Amino acid sequence: MVRTPTLRFDRGTLILHPPPRGKGWIEHAVWDDRIERFRIPAHCYRPLLESLRQDNVAIEDHASEFKPLELQPNLTYDPYPHQSEALVAWQQNRWQGVVVLPTAAGKTYLAQLAMQAIPRSVLITVPTLDLMHQWYAHLETAFPNADIGLLGGGSRDRTDILVATYDSAAIHAENLGNRYGLLVCDECHHLPSDFNRVIAEYAIAPYRLGLTATPDRADGRHGDLDQLLGPVVYSKTAAELSGHALAPYQIIQLKVSLSDIERRRYSDLIQQRNDFLQEAKIWLSSPEGWKRFVAASARSQSGRRAMLAHREAKTIALGTAGKLRILEDLLAQHYPERTIIFTNDNATVYKISQDFLIPAITHQTPVKERRQILQNFRNGDYTAVVVSHVLNEGVDVPEARVAVLLSGSGSTREYIQRLGRVLRKGDGNKLALLYEVIAEETTEENIARRRKKSPRQRDQNAYRPKPLKLPLVAEADGTPEDLPY
Repeated sequence: MVRTPTLRFDRGTLILHPPPRGKGWIEHAVWDDRIERFRIPAHCYRPLLESLRQDNVAIEDHASEFKPLELQPNLTYDPYPHQSEALVAWQQNRWQGVVVLPTAAGKTYLAQLAMQAIPRSVLITVPTLDLMHQWYAHLETAFPNADIGLLGGGSRDRTDILVATYDSAAIHAENLGNRYGLLVCDECHHLPSDFNRVIAEYAIAPYRLGLTATPDRADGRHGDLDQLLGPVVYSKTAAELSGHALAPYQIIQLKVSLSDIERRRYSDLIQQRNDFLQEAKIWLSSPEGWKRFVAASARSQSGRRAMLAHREAKTIALGTAGKLRILEDLLAQHYPERTIIFTNDNATVYKISQDFLIPAITHQTPVKERRQILQNFRNGDYTAVVVSHVLNEGVDVPEARVAVLLSGSGSTREYIQRLGRVLRKGDGNKLALLYEVIAEETTEENIARRRKKSPRQRDQNAYRPKPLKLPLVAEADGTPEDLPY
């Protein structure tokens, strides 16, 4: 009697035994001498089943432990056109892919719509504890009768709807991998890292959705998202949504000159750095230039001095006293508008906080204090806050309408995220303002110029959703008729 092949989940992999007939499944399998079985990566679960179905091979699937959910949404409103288009694009790509939308464009509600379209056990991963709790609060409101849990920050739930930090989800990936049919990765540019990628690689989830304001990574690994979650299926910029889903906005660039003393010191430091780079034949404009500079700085005293000169020059450009004078004028001009001030380092944050008597938030600020500052900012008790990097991701500041970018890392992602802090659409469609204060004739000016020219802009006309031919969601019970898993 021929045994029916059985598929089982084993700590982030699949075991298929006995070997089925046909050849389509072989490309996914590797023979494991230790157990004398074929082992298959967990993320190949869906293509494996599709290959077996194409060969008309029947198997016993004991790998999957995810199940249908009965989701009865309590929070519903008409989605914006871009949310509907993004959902259709994702569905037409067979429920896999990445959606690129600016901060405040409603990515959380888009994920809710995806959950309703794919009512299966769902794992949602986020980069921070603050964002984890924001997702939890939204889902509790949206699905009050659902079993929603947390993984991270001391919580270790195992619920049908689970919100987890990337760190915790990666640690428990071997045990979570077969429990969830839908994987939603918020701020999914975090996923391709060496540590986080196991969340997707150890998961059998046939349905996958990535959400981000910009998928690009400095290490180039954003291309891995195609295999981990699927390709970019829909993309909109802040400019395209301005005045509709987002508040209309204006970016105002203000240039400030270094003082004579600052200019002389800055020029000396840059010359010292450049002399070393020229001697070492290192070009910072090349893709590997910065890595080579860092490596060279650790190998010699001259390299170390060049790196210290680079850092001091950067500090002068980012923290010139002229920027603080401009900040004083902007605060007076826009008082009492709620204003967020962004800097690149904690020292500048605390100096501004002390000089202007403005509450400061850094990674060193205790959680309770940070939440109290933001609450006072929301209700108008504080008209301004100054921060370093902690508001880049995962913090909701709905009432801010003015942002002052005094200094930053220069990355496109950080710029987009900080712009998004003031783009949430409020009553009256009021104009949001982002002031970018730049030290003139410094590397900061060059970085700002490159950021405007170099971001990888996808062709917005490259993807146009086609009309759906079939209803993808069935009747009132919420169970899709045609979902294959």
